[in-house]
Amino acid sequence: MDASKWVSTSMPYLAPRERGQSDAWSADAAAQGRRGSQRIVHAGEVPAPPEVARLLGLPDGDQVVVRRRLILLDDEPNELTDTYYPTAIARGTPLAGTAKIRGGAVTLLAELGHVGTLVREDVTADLPDEAEREALRLTPTEPVLRLTRLTLDRDDRPIQVDRMVMPARRQQLRYEIRIG
Repeated sequence: MDASKWVSTSMPYLAPRERGQSDAWSADAAAQGRRGSQRIVHAGEVPAPPEVARLLGLPDGDQVVVRRRLILLDDEPNELTDTYYPTAIARGTPLAGTAKIRGGAVTLLAELGHVGTLVREDVTADLPDEAEREALRLTPTEPVLRLTRLTLDRDDRPIQVDRMVMPARRQQLRYEIRIG
């Protein structure tokens, strides 16, 4: 496979990390001999976009906490990720701030008593908008993959929505499903 292409699996990003472990992205990149980092470009409360409100079971425009990140692979833009949380879960926690979270957000959620047990992912392809093209250094005709992930707890309550935008030519999504 082309060395510039990233093979992405979701599983490492769904489970809390052990104490002292780095975040899943940095560990995943290091395991593939690469360097993964991220920049928090915004964190705080915002009105929920309609799709996010629907997935979280909230009225349109209700406040949610968002963490907007530029994900870098070997210091190059690899993905844009917006992660949304209900304010009842995230308000007043490090999820609402721009500081790095030790072990990652999923680990913090577990420490706060919110553990994901069911994940739904939808993937579509599209052309990027102007801001996405600029951030990901794409031409106007380069397609992107859009992955929306909903995480539910054991009571089927939504605890997190991720919306990711990735350059299609640099990505390979891998899904491994074990039955039985």
